[in-house]
Amino acid sequence: MDFKITQMKRIAAVLLLLIVFNTSCTTNAITGRSQLNLVSDADLEAMALVQYKEFLTTNTVLPNSNSSTEMVKRVGNRVAVAVKQYYKNKGLPNALDTYNWEFNLVDNKEINAWCMPGGKVVVYTGLLPVTQNETALAIVLGHEITHAVLGHGKERMSQQLAAQGLGALGGIALGTNTRAINIFNQVYGVGGTIRGLIT
Repeated sequence: MDFKITQMKRIAAVLLLLIVFNTSCTTNAITGRSQLNLVSDADLEAMALVQYKEFLTTNTVLPNSNSSTEMVKRVGNRVAVAVKQYYKNKGLPNALDTYNWEFNLVDNKEINAWCMPGGKVVVYTGLLPVTQNETALAIVLGHEITHAVLGHGKERMSQQLAAQGLGALGGIALGTNTRAINIFNQVYGVGGTIRGLIT
């Protein structure tokens, strides 16, 4: 009798997982590709904002008056405008309404840049000698912003959460769960060397 109950519990668990995964897949409006989605945009953007602010307080952010910072902000804002226009042309003018774009340059020799959900973008000073000009910087920023707006990090985070059995966490638990925060930081490259250039 116990064997049958255990077996029924396993079958029920598998069915529940299949239902969760089936209902958690969404179709990307731009690419048409199906993506696993265990994290809401609102939860992810709230978590991103917390991690972003923490990163800025623990790193040296160069002032707005710095000429390199001015360039990063100028190029970043141009890319953000172009992305928003692209979405408008695709019939999705409100798709990025929750994005509050920010571009910061941090004093760090790593060759890296990243964009979090909600439009929080960081460029490391170590990237600038590699990009050398605004066009190359725009390519890197466009690459990072594309990952964010197409939900690639969200999909990778959902996959990692599922793999670690954390897919059932809600927004509040997600933002306070150490494993979920570590997954977030790994996926979004916070502190990761050259992550942006190789993904």
